[in-house]
Amino acid sequence: MIYLDNAATTLRKPECVRKAVYEAMGTLGNYGRGGHGITLETSRKIYEAREAIAGFFGFGDPSGVAFTCNATEALNTVIRGMFDPGEHVVTTALEHNSVLRPLYEMEKAGVLVTVLPADEKGNISYEEMEQAIGEKTRAVVCTHASNVTGNMLDIERIGKLCRRKGILFVLDASQTAGAVPVQMEKCGIDVLCFTGHKGLMGPQGTGGICVREGVEIRPLKAGGSGIHSFEREHPGIMPGRLEAGTLNGHGIMGLLSAVEYVKQAGVENIGAHEQKLARAFYEGVREIPGVKVYGDFEKKERAAIVALNIGEYDSAQVSDELSCTYEIYARSGAHCAPLMHQAMGTQEQGAVRFSFSWFNTLEEVEQTVRVLRELAAE
Repeated sequence: MIYLDNAATTLRKPECVRKAVYEAMGTLGNYGRGGHGITLETSRKIYEAREAIAGFFGFGDPSGVAFTCNATEALNTVIRGMFDPGEHVVTTALEHNSVLRPLYEMEKAGVLVTVLPADEKGNISYEEMEQAIGEKTRAVVCTHASNVTGNMLDIERIGKLCRRKGILFVLDASQTAGAVPVQMEKCGIDVLCFTGHKGLMGPQGTGGICVREGVEIRPLKAGGSGIHSFEREHPGIMPGRLEAGTLNGHGIMGLLSAVEYVKQAGVENIGAHEQKLARAFYEGVREIPGVKVYGDFEKKERAAIVALNIGEYDSAQVSDELSCTYEIYARSGAHCAPLMHQAMGTQEQGAVRFSFSWFNTLEEVEQTVRVLRELAAE
């Protein structure tokens, strides 16, 4: 079995992550609910996880780290909680529906939204981004890397632009966290949303929001907080402001272990390995007759993703053949990124996406290239 769908979720997790979740299942209490020893120890461990996340993303305040169940919840919390009618938001055609759909909902409520177009290779114009920013613009909300093409945006450039224009920068780091260094203060990022189950190699059901001090976000949910129980409104202080109800403590312990593992292995080392595999795959498939590869591979900085099609075959047909006949698992379809497929002209056909992880090997890449060569020749 060859698993190449790591942009959806990493299948293989470090042994320490599995062990951390297992041990937490028998030892963890409920964070912030009570003053006995088990609860207090749980609270200390959750704070340790906040510290680890803050340090990992170059962000100085652990109290600004709020945990969510995934990046979708994080992005919904931010987008629905930051903007008011009449304010303007700039985003891009590279975005996942986790960004687009909440923005469309806010657009119905009176928020103005500009979506920067992408060309056929999946690139945007930074000049157009600057031109789109006006007096009513509150923020740029964008992904770090496309989950379809792997194209990366220049977040340092965007951060500098936002600082110069006096607006906020909200980053979706779902496809890069764990494989590409992301430093909030260095890059001028005000809010960062991440998921734990992809490049960070943590458990599903984990993710979070890193919020710079002074940035106000209305809570998406209200309920139990463990503090200020007699108040009618949900507490307004971070991180509890954005956390209602019992946290996924077991998953967060796995996420803490995953972050520690990634730091020890080295984000740059992980990224270099994944890039080596993605580049080898690209070089192996790009000259196969009938194969079309999407994205801009002239740029060295990119996520470890390669999307392609074989002739006029529907992407689902190719993916099914890979899965059922060869036990090679990739993802077909639209990848929850409709505007990217519109830019590439693949709305009907979709694309077959291959995405690589720390635990994939060059032998797996070579085997998959051989299979694709066979399929293209049929």
